[in-house]
Amino acid sequence: MRAEKARILLIGKDPVKIDKVCNEIISVTEKTGVDFAGPIPLPTKKMKITTMKSPDGEGTSTWERWEMRIHKRVIDVEADERSLRQIMRVQVPDGVHIEIELPR
Repeated sequence: MRAEKARILLIGKDPVKIDKVCNEIISVTEKTGVDFAGPIPLPTKKMKITTMKSPDGEGTSTWERWEMRIHKRVIDVEADERSLRQIMRVQVPDGVHIEIELPR
């Protein structure tokens, strides 16, 4: 019987926090002895907004440029019930969103 894979997707603005959660997940999978692949970094999404500093348009035309970067990591783990329970207990800091996709 072939082992099913669970896909864990981590999304956040701070790559240091995401890498910390990735390392915790990998340490859990190594302790439980299941196979894993990753973390695979996905392309960073850059959201840019340019606004005029002056609200009424009078005076010099100076602009402010704002940018927010969204970082993503993917980890594939064998869908062992015991290991997934341990992974769900990992502390996820604020600013990091985690999604776990299970096979059907």
